Amino acid sequence: MNGFITAQEAAEKWNITVRQVQSLCKQNRIKGAVMLSRIWIIPEDTQKPTLNRMVRNDEEK
Repeated sequence: MNGFITAQEAAEKWNITVRQVQSLCKQNRIKGAVMLSRIWIIPEDTQKPTLNRMVRNDEEK
């Protein structure tokens, strides 16, 4: 489909896993992402969203 890429292609482009892309799509964090049948399609000009990861504090007592 012209103008769109798959979750697999986005994962390769953004250097993250396909599962992370799918999760971002499901959380509506990728603007314009749409699920067609069972495949996420993403506008090809979309920028990688920031990944909000929890930081573990190993210094807790």
